[in-house]
Amino acid sequence: MFGIGMPEMLLILAIALIVIGPKKLPDLAKSLGRAFAEFRRATSELKETFEIDDKLKEVKSTFDHVGKEVKEAMDVTVDAGPGDQKVSTDFDKEKNEKKSENKNSESPVSHG
Repeated sequence: MFGIGMPEMLLILAIALIVIGPKKLPDLAKSLGRAFAEFRRATSELKETFEIDDKLKEVKSTFDHVGKEVKEAMDVTVDAGPGDQKVSTDFDKEKNEKKSENKNSESPVSHG
């Protein structure tokens, strides 16, 4: 702990006993113990916050990347020189097929 060995710890305790006195030393030790526990708790919460923040940054970058890919996929116009040329997508093909099926089913059938 902080590079303090047993002889140094005994010296510090002896000086504290002389300066503070035997009656107040247990209260001081209890207060120091609580302070160290609170410090550990605060640092662990801070560490968890940083870990959560890192995970959220990863998720955000993933969503940004996916959003960019979706925008590129939905962009159906391509600069083809003098004018824009419409590029048909699978969605457009399905829509046109449904329209042609509806037109064929609506056409009058002559019985004759």
